[in-house]
Amino acid sequence: MRLRLAAVLSLSFAAGAAAAEPADMSLAKASGCTACHALDVKIVGPAWKDVAARYKGDPNARATLIGKVKNGSRGAWTEVTGGVPMPPYSPRVSDADIEKLVDFILGLQ
Repeated sequence: MRLRLAAVLSLSFAAGAAAAEPADMSLAKASGCTACHALDVKIVGPAWKDVAARYKGDPNARATLIGKVKNGSRGAWTEVTGGVPMPPYSPRVSDADIEKLVDFILGLQ
C-alpha cells in the first residue's frame, strides 16, 4: 500500500511539474534546443540570457537569429563553444516554431 501511494504521489508531482513548465520551454525541449542550451548557463552553446543580452537593442536581432537557427551557424560564439557549430534546425523544426523560440529567447532581455 505504501509503495503504491508513493508511486501515485510521484506521478502526480511529475505531472504537476510538467504542466507548470512554460510552453516555450516545452517547445525548446521538444525541438532539441536544450541539448546544447539552457536559460542561464552555458552547456555547449551559450546561455539564452547571454544571447538575449548580446542582441539587445539590435533592430535586426530577430531576423538574424531566425536565420541562424534555420540554417545553422559557426563562429558567432567561438569563445563560448570552442568552435562547435550550431546545426541547422530547418526543416526539422517548423518556421513558425523557430520564430516562437527566437521570440522567447529575445524576450529574456
